[in-house]
Amino acid sequence: MHSLLDRKKIEAGFGFDLSPSSLPQAARMFSCVGCFWVLLSSALVAVCSFSFISPAWIVKDHLKNKDSVSFGLLWHCSESLDHMYRCYTFGGLGKFAEIPSSSWQTSAVLCSGGCALLAVSSLLAIITIFLPSGGCERRLCTLAGYMQMAAVFIMGSGLLVYPFGLNSSLVRSFCGDSDIYDAGECQIGWGYMLAIVGVMLTLFLPFFAKYAPKEQLSPTPLPTLL
Repeated sequence: MHSLLDRKKIEAGFGFDLSPSSLPQAARMFSCVGCFWVLLSSALVAVCSFSFISPAWIVKDHLKNKDSVSFGLLWHCSESLDHMYRCYTFGGLGKFAEIPSSSWQTSAVLCSGGCALLAVSSLLAIITIFLPSGGCERRLCTLAGYMQMAAVFIMGSGLLVYPFGLNSSLVRSFCGDSDIYDAGECQIGWGYMLAIVGVMLTLFLPFFAKYAPKEQLSPTPLPTLL
């Protein structure tokens, strides 16, 4: 009896089946996949930016009554035995040529470019939340995913280039007999490790972008290797 009444209501145009089982599976996935993609993208932009300005990519602790030193992409910091902490910039606006190694200059350009690309893709991911499901939303997700994939390769290249600058005269004056991929008396700092972790997590963003659209008759075509 109830099913017959429901059928008549639907035929008359007055019945709407709003039960959870009637909702498309892809629409329910968005609350998990799409929102998680946006949150992870935003978090990784913060991680990338924080590691980029960190002065602790290469560090040297107190040794034989000498000051501890640390190097970043744009900063050189030192801590005296009486715990006086001083930082000096050797790069930045108008001072890019003061970065002591061409490898570090290249790394700074690649890492900053990758961070900027990741930030733009994160903004696009946020915009997709407010768009209705359809072709425009899928195209934005596709574009953001490709941008995030490009950011991975760009920032990864910057991280690989950075150790080539360990043979510069400035680093050798503090780290002893350092060379390419050999920090000498220094060691890898938390800033560089944080950047590596950020790039590794960014690898997952294109995968989430693939399944982020609300209405998903077929997965978005990015990336083909996933």
